[in-house]
Amino acid sequence: MNIILYVVGKTDDNYLNEGTDKYFKRIKHYINFDLQIIKDIKNTKNITEDIQKKLEGEKILAGITNSDIIVLLDEKGKELNSREFSGFLTKQMNSGIKNLVFIIGGPYGFSEQVYERANHKISLSKMTFSHQIIRLIFAEQLYRAFTIINNEPYHHD
Repeated sequence: MNIILYVVGKTDDNYLNEGTDKYFKRIKHYINFDLQIIKDIKNTKNITEDIQKKLEGEKILAGITNSDIIVLLDEKGKELNSREFSGFLTKQMNSGIKNLVFIIGGPYGFSEQVYERANHKISLSKMTFSHQIIRLIFAEQLYRAFTIINNEPYHHD
């Protein structure tokens, strides 16, 4: 199985890039992992939030195949603790799917078309985080899940 993370826009803060890069390198020890950066929509001052979400959604969906399993990282999603998330990953790996695609939306979230295509929605917290910081939080949780799956000492209950 491959895990692909789609994100909207680049991260400008070096400390966030360094943190996510650290965990992405660690994750590749366990599974094929790829980061796909969707280019930001330009001139957003002249368009509504809904149009921006629609345009971002079109870019996201353009790279997804019919067989991909899509997981939105969304505040309206199901909350899982770290062990439950590792169980979710194990179930997906055992199902024989080729690509498990996680998506972090832009600053306004997802278009209706992206919500309709999603197979799962997971919330990383009831709190609101910027779409750039959530990348680091997700990277750490993905790494943590693989250490749980492999019975390594990183996670403590």
